Amino acid sequence: MKLTNEQIQEINDQRAQVTETKRVISPELEKILYSPISVLDHGFIRVVDYMGNDSSIVQAARVSYGKGTKKVSTDNGLIKYLMRHWHSTPFEMCEIKYHIKLPIFIARQWIRHRTANVNEYSARYSILDKEFYLPSENHLAAQSSINRQGRGDVIKGDQAKEVLNLLKEDAERTYENYEIMLNERYDGTQIDEKKVGLARELARMNLTLNTYTQWYWKTDLLNLMNFLRLRADSHAQYEIRAYADIMLDSLKKWVPITYEAFMDYRVGGTEISAKGKNIIKKIIKGENIDFDTSGMSKREWNELMNAFDLKDHLK
Repeated sequence: MKLTNEQIQEINDQRAQVTETKRVISPELEKILYSPISVLDHGFIRVVDYMGNDSSIVQAARVSYGKGTKKVSTDNGLIKYLMRHWHSTPFEMCEIKYHIKLPIFIARQWIRHRTANVNEYSARYSILDKEFYLPSENHLAAQSSINRQGRGDVIKGDQAKEVLNLLKEDAERTYENYEIMLNERYDGTQIDEKKVGLARELARMNLTLNTYTQWYWKTDLLNLMNFLRLRADSHAQYEIRAYADIMLDSLKKWVPITYEAFMDYRVGGTEISAKGKNIIKKIIKGENIDFDTSGMSKREWNELMNAFDLKDHLK
């Protein structure tokens, strides 16, 4: 991650601010507020603003005017109840805003979550930085043979070096052509005084998808958890999961009680169908059950068996 002197100064100025407030805060999140955390090779993520904490959720659920005399243990129980029974509205009362630098191909995957306010760096107005994502060799994997959108075994040796060289050469070549079309280098200097530059909104089409972009991304707590449930999962693409893991840590600092309930009921929990519930009941009663009489698809049957380690309990 490389920050400009102007960015470093801006961050230092923000962190130096001390403002008295009557609003609720999250002390652990305050410690990392504005600070960039490195992701991938040139990316970063930082929390730049937030509203509310665990008490805000409890307050919204009770439609009260403050913490009152309720104890933390009571708040804990209420938040778990809300999470357990999918009472989601109180979680929408908290919001958080991130500043994120990420490769364009990850941004395009990320934007599929259409439940946030986003303001992206404008390549129509400004010139994109000369920075590209190049995966480390241990993340350079072949296409999975069983999953059309997954990775298989890691590519090694000469083939790995060849792929990395191609990625680097293509990115550098297209960026060089980008500058030529603009007739301007990324540092702002002109290339040829006799030529005019192509419009930035047109020149940008030539750039590779591993070029870095930046945006401000603001969402409420409920939709943040929905995002993290999918993108911090082990099945998510590594590059977006790297960002999600850091956001998961910021969630813990921001709303620790909600984080605990989220990890328990959403991340660590398992949803089952009515058929699955009925099968578990039969196994508990000691009744005979097998796939042929379950009425389930083979895939759902295997998922149920694996989730609850049930194969050894079948008669």
